[in-house]
Amino acid sequence: MNGKSFFVDLTKCTACRGCQVACKQWKKLPAEKTVNWGSHQNPRDLSGNSLKIVRFSEIVEDEKIKWLFFPEQCRHCTDPPCAAAAMVEGSIIVDEATGAVIYTELTKQENFQDIRDACPYDIPRLREDGVITKCDMCHDRVAAGMLPACVQTCPTGAMSFGDREDMLKLAEEALEKAQNGKYPDAELVDYEDVRVIYLAAEPTEEYYEYLSADASGVQRGPLSRKQFLAKLTSPVKRMRS
Repeated sequence: MNGKSFFVDLTKCTACRGCQVACKQWKKLPAEKTVNWGSHQNPRDLSGNSLKIVRFSEIVEDEKIKWLFFPEQCRHCTDPPCAAAAMVEGSIIVDEATGAVIYTELTKQENFQDIRDACPYDIPRLREDGVITKCDMCHDRVAAGMLPACVQTCPTGAMSFGDREDMLKLAEEALEKAQNGKYPDAELVDYEDVRVIYLAAEPTEEYYEYLSADASGVQRGPLSRKQFLAKLTSPVKRMRS
């Protein structure tokens, strides 16, 4: 499989949120009015104006508090179920050079809930103008030989981007190092099925319920025929450990 991939090492993420800000700056997305909801995470969720956020999870282990950070974005599935659920030709396309899953203005003609329900990672969001949106892998920057804005900004080296084979090799090396060091239970999340490969030090559900496609069994309503067909092509739920 060719194209590009991200590798995100969650053991190195410090939740500086530089990636979150860089995404907004490059996409010229406005800030959102937020409120204190009992977490340092802000905003609370993805939206039409926030295509990437860093999720915070606070867990207690041996009577000690531990923070887990998860920079979330579209995974750019290698066989995107959202594209299978689309009914309008050209609304959701896969860039041949990179593998990026790109939503076009034609998504305005799609049923938003059908597209969102098809995604095993619960990523698509609706803009105020009715267009469905998400991370597009900064395909304009990548086409110009630049790194995605989030990767360019990451100060700790938690985020890497490049040819898929190189990122898989980097991920394997990081996994081995983590398992032989402080994180014996580390795993690569859904690495065969997506282009954003996460190295998780802890069980995925401790970060966020939709970190892995294992959450794709969660259904928010009755399955329509389109959603059923989309789920038949959804990513196989695999993790490497």
